[in-house]
Amino acid sequence: MAAGTAVALGNPAFGQKQPETMAEFKAKPLDRVRLGFIGVGARGSGHVEQCLLLDGVEVIAISDLYPDWAQRSAKACTDKGRKEPAIYGPGKDSYKSMLQRDDIDAVIIATPWEEHARMALDAMKNGKHAFLEVPACVTLDECWQLVETSEKTRKHCMMMENVCYGREELMVLNMCRLGVFGDLLHGEGAYIHDLRGQMNEVERGTGSWRTVHYQKRNGNLYPTHGLGPVAQYMGINRGDRFDFLSSVSSPSKVRTEYAKKNFPPDHKWNKTPFKCGDINTSIIQSVMGRTIVVQWDEQLPRPYNRLNLIQGTKGVWGGFPDRVVVEGEGSTDSWQQGDKLKPWFDKYDHPLWKRVAGLPENKGGHGGMDFVMLWRMIYCLRNGLPLDQDVYDAAAWSAISPLSESSVKRRGRSMDFPDFTRGAWKTREPLPAVS
Repeated sequence: MAAGTAVALGNPAFGQKQPETMAEFKAKPLDRVRLGFIGVGARGSGHVEQCLLLDGVEVIAISDLYPDWAQRSAKACTDKGRKEPAIYGPGKDSYKSMLQRDDIDAVIIATPWEEHARMALDAMKNGKHAFLEVPACVTLDECWQLVETSEKTRKHCMMMENVCYGREELMVLNMCRLGVFGDLLHGEGAYIHDLRGQMNEVERGTGSWRTVHYQKRNGNLYPTHGLGPVAQYMGINRGDRFDFLSSVSSPSKVRTEYAKKNFPPDHKWNKTPFKCGDINTSIIQSVMGRTIVVQWDEQLPRPYNRLNLIQGTKGVWGGFPDRVVVEGEGSTDSWQQGDKLKPWFDKYDHPLWKRVAGLPENKGGHGGMDFVMLWRMIYCLRNGLPLDQDVYDAAAWSAISPLSESSVKRRGRSMDFPDFTRGAWKTREPLPAVS
């Protein structure tokens, strides 16, 4: 029996009465969204600053291991004329005191990967909606815990996959919903980004904890930026779901070379071997037979790329650089790209992007997608709407990492995906092109 199946059959809910699904869950509308933040380093501090630009948001409290980082984000609030938020820290579990407050509706979590799940679980158990950075989990057990806790507490649990709110990704989602590419058959997503420089963040910062993962694990450690949009195009968890995965990794070379070149022999980056292959390639097949290639590479000398390819019976979109071919719209032997894409954007730009991206307060990073994501999150909470990404997406998209690790260990053997929706995917409609 494949490892993924064994985990699925062993989850605590198997054989018991199924809890009420969180699919299309609508929480009680909030007139104002009162936020707490756990982790305000490079990523979390940006979330604080952007949330201060949104209508109907109050920053109530901040928790961080480092007092100077917490004070920096608190000052961002007072600089905007807002009340100074309460600060919790510097202990590793100081955030738990913050979660006991009854004046916080939702928590945004931007901490090291291994902390995401436990913090989100604590947030939901304390009556808060949980919004956590990617990936949501690092083990299948954590995936199940998030699903079951969200269902039990009736609290949202959203993994904040910002790439799903990029202009190109939103437009392609709109094109998929309009049937421009016909029946969807195949997708490709990736996170290819040379991040070796983060190894110089030794004591604090992203590299201080992220580098340790490369020493301990071998698989696709960061799958969701490329995968999330493709999953939404295909209606994964909404009419289809991931069925099984096969994964292989290359040898691990360049981080060892970087450590030897840039750190002394007795440095911790030189004392522990790097385990993770320099590039991992995983292939997924869905229950409906669609295929997806997912690649991961955070160390090789190569330009940034998320691939963002979706192929249907009538055409294809490819990213990096953006290009398109649609049957009946010119030759299928050559890409339309560059200046030739303007008519496509004029015709198919997503209504959400057109509504939010041009707002004067949009100072969001990554081309504006961060602000659009946060705006949409708050809009849904204030209007009692289902979130675009739910706990089942958080679990399924994050499950790539532990399943790829298991597959790599077994020479590419296929690993079954648990059905985190417990069958609800069969009757759900694909995510619409919401405005």
